[in-house]
Amino acid sequence: MNSSIKRYLDANIEKTVKHITEDSGNLLGLPFPYTTPCAEEDFQELYYWDTYFTNVGLLLLGKTELVKNNIENMFYLIEKYGFMPNGNRTFYLNRSQPPFLSEMVKDLFNVTKDKQWLSHAYGVLKKEYDFWQGKRVTTTGLNGYINHELFSNVLEKNYPYFYRRLGYTAKENPTREDLLDAYYGGVSCYESGWDCSSRFMDKGDEFDMIDLNSLLYGMEENMRRFSEILGTGEEKEWESRKNARREKSALLWNARRGLFMDRNFKTGEFSPYASVASFYPMYVNMATKEQAEKTVLLFDDLNLEYGISAGESKGSNGCQWDYPNVWAPMQFIMYRALKNYGYDDLALIVARKNIKLVEGCFEKTENLWEKYNGLTGEIACSDYKAPKMIGWTAGVYIFFNHELGLI
Repeated sequence: MNSSIKRYLDANIEKTVKHITEDSGNLLGLPFPYTTPCAEEDFQELYYWDTYFTNVGLLLLGKTELVKNNIENMFYLIEKYGFMPNGNRTFYLNRSQPPFLSEMVKDLFNVTKDKQWLSHAYGVLKKEYDFWQGKRVTTTGLNGYINHELFSNVLEKNYPYFYRRLGYTAKENPTREDLLDAYYGGVSCYESGWDCSSRFMDKGDEFDMIDLNSLLYGMEENMRRFSEILGTGEEKEWESRKNARREKSALLWNARRGLFMDRNFKTGEFSPYASVASFYPMYVNMATKEQAEKTVLLFDDLNLEYGISAGESKGSNGCQWDYPNVWAPMQFIMYRALKNYGYDDLALIVARKNIKLVEGCFEKTENLWEKYNGLTGEIACSDYKAPKMIGWTAGVYIFFNHELGLI
């Protein structure tokens, strides 16, 4: 690992740790210390899917107790609210984020081998699974970020903000239907973690999402394995759910493009925009060998000078989760997906480029950042000030250094 970045992480990781047990304003108190994405200024709360990638790095640094605390805080929120919110703020209680918790549990258990803890985790994960199957199932039987829970007091505020982020011009005198469409589309987009993206623009609540269904397939497999380890006798039930999801996910295979893609369950049309999301079925080993062979053809379109673009160049509306932005979690997903199907040479390209990108930009700025421009290697522009980010940027950087034997 680059010695300057190592010193930076040694000096700053602990600054990202907060321990606030009482509710304060819109911040929800949590029982254990937790990591935030940034050391200061931005994102000063526990986030759901960010934390998975952060934990990957923390485990490799031997910070097992902090990883466990992060997970235990998520258990606490699920027990209290019935799901894992976007983060521990009151204004995040109207949405979740991509369900990576079972992956966090798997990674930690692989280190600790603590069956008693796993038994507790298994019970909480069941509750999270019930949330996704009870609140986020579409008419096809697949899952989407179809969040129609209403915080009506933010309708007017949400409308211009969301459309500004999409690059749209909001109407001067919107009807209530306009406001609701923007709100539901926006909240669903935020819940996906891809806020905002040309994958679904302002119609996020109308799609079966390929990454979400892949993650739930992965969760069903993790739960099958946990059941087997714990001897609960529920392995066949989880296997059945997993197989049923694989069969239903055939609806998301776009034969014309040779890719798994998001599909509008109202119109039956596929999203016009291909992205790293198409590699999630490979990330969880849901794709067949033949499907993987076709999916990998997209690699060249996403592979830029400084990393894997979140989405393809054609059809991009310039959203922050589009071309040419490079995000740490997408590098991780792509790497694991390629490794799972034997594309080790391509995976090595991803790892090397990420290390080169992070180290090159750090040399110029003395910081890590939320996202980068894959064409220039500079800090990516966005619709908000680029935050200095340790979080998933550090976690994935540490992971790749470990994979390449550099730490």
